[in-house]
Amino acid sequence: MTQSLESLHFAAAVLALALLEFYVRSCRRLGYDARALGGSIGVYVGQVLLNLPGFLVIGAIFVAAANLTPLHWPADDWRTWACGFLAVELAYYWQHRMLHQIRWFWATHAVHHSTNELTLPAATRLGWAGWATGTFLPMVVPVLLGFPPLVVGTLLVLNLRYQFFLHTELVGRLGVLEWVLNTPAHHRVHHSALPEHRNCNFGGVLIIFDRLFGTLRTHPDDAPLRYGRATPLESSNPLVIATHEWRAILRELRAAPDPGTRLAILFRPSTLEAETAPARPAPMQQSA
Repeated sequence: MTQSLESLHFAAAVLALALLEFYVRSCRRLGYDARALGGSIGVYVGQVLLNLPGFLVIGAIFVAAANLTPLHWPADDWRTWACGFLAVELAYYWQHRMLHQIRWFWATHAVHHSTNELTLPAATRLGWAGWATGTFLPMVVPVLLGFPPLVVGTLLVLNLRYQFFLHTELVGRLGVLEWVLNTPAHHRVHHSALPEHRNCNFGGVLIIFDRLFGTLRTHPDDAPLRYGRATPLESSNPLVIATHEWRAILRELRAAPDPGTRLAILFRPSTLEAETAPARPAPMQQSA
C-alpha cells in the first residue's frame, strides 16, 4: 500500500512538472510537439503493460543469483546501501553503454532516443519488453557481489526516477555539481544527434564513471543541439516508435547471405547510422 501511494505521489509530481515545463516552454516560444507527446504517452502505456511479466522474471533471477553467491551484505547496514549505490551506478553505466554499443540491445533502447525534442515526457519513451532481450543482465552483477536484491532493486528504481528530471532544456548548468552528478546539461549531450556526441555520458545519477572511462562529452551553452536519431524518426505512432529498429534489423537479416552476416548484424556496433545520415533541418535553439 505504501509503495503504491509513493508511486502515485511520484506520478503526480511528474505530471505537475511536465505541465510547468509546457507553460515555460510556451512562454519562451520554444514550442512543444503535441504529436510527439501523444507518441510518448502511447509508448509508455505499452511499456508498462509489456514489462509486467519482466518484474517477475528479473526478480526471480535476482533471487537465484543471491542464493548462488557466497557473498552477503546485510540489508540493515548503511554501509551496504552506500557501497551498493556505487555498485549499482557502475553496473548501470556499463549496462547503458552496452545498450548503445551492441545493436541487439540498441533495438530496444533506440525507442528512448527516437524523440526529436527533449522534454520531460520524453523520459517515459522506453522500449517494450527489453527484459526479454537480456538488457537487465549487467544489474545481476551487484547481486552476485552480495548486495541483497531489495537493495539493488530499490537503488535502481531511485536511479531511474532521478533520470526523469534530466530530460529538459530548461535547466542550465549546475556549477560544481556538474563534476560529480549527471545533470540536464550532461544528459542533453547524451541525447544529441550530433556525430561528436555518439557514445557519451552514460551515467545514471553520477557522471564520475564517464570521467573515469573517457566517455564524458560537453557542449557549449550557446551552441544549438539537435536530438533524436541521426536519421530522424518523424512518426508519432507508438507502434512505429517501439518497433522501428527491430523492423530495420529484420529487413537486414532477410537480405543477409549467410548466418555469419546475420550474427554480425545483431551484434555489430549500433551507431553506424550516424556516419552516413542526411543532415536535418536547422534545429530549435536550446534554452540555457
